[in-house]
Amino acid sequence: KSTRDFGIFAENVAQKYLVDRGYKILDLNYKRKFAEIDIIAGIENKIVFCEVKANLGNTEEIYSPEKRVNLEKFKKLAYSAQMYINDRELIEKEWQIDIISVVINAETKKAKIRHFKNINFF
Repeated sequence: KSTRDFGIFAENVAQKYLVDRGYKILDLNYKRKFAEIDIIAGIENKIVFCEVKANLGNTEEIYSPEKRVNLEKFKKLAYSAQMYINDRELIEKEWQIDIISVVINAETKKAKIRHFKNINFF
C-alpha cells in the first residue's frame, strides 16, 4: 500500500480511538495554505486539534512517530488551529493541540496508540 493509504488508515484508527473515549469528530483533514490538521474533535466544550503520526512495524524503539512533530510543525498546527477558530467564529472556545501516535504491528495488524494531550513547545 502507499504511504497515503497508510496515513488514511492511521487517521481512521485515531478517529475510532477518540470516539471510543467520548470525543465528537468535528472535522477531518482541515487544510489551509501552509498546513493541515488531521482531526478536529470536541470534548467537554473544548476543541482538540489532533495531529496523527504513525509507523508500521517495530520502528517505534528507534523513532517514535510523535517525535516527527517539531517546533516548525507545531507552529503550523497552531496557525491552522487559529484559522479554523476564526473561520468558524469560535473565538470564545477553549482549545488545545494533541498528538496521536499510532504504531501498527505489521504481523498482528494491531495498533499501539499513545495520546499526548495539550502539547506545547513554548
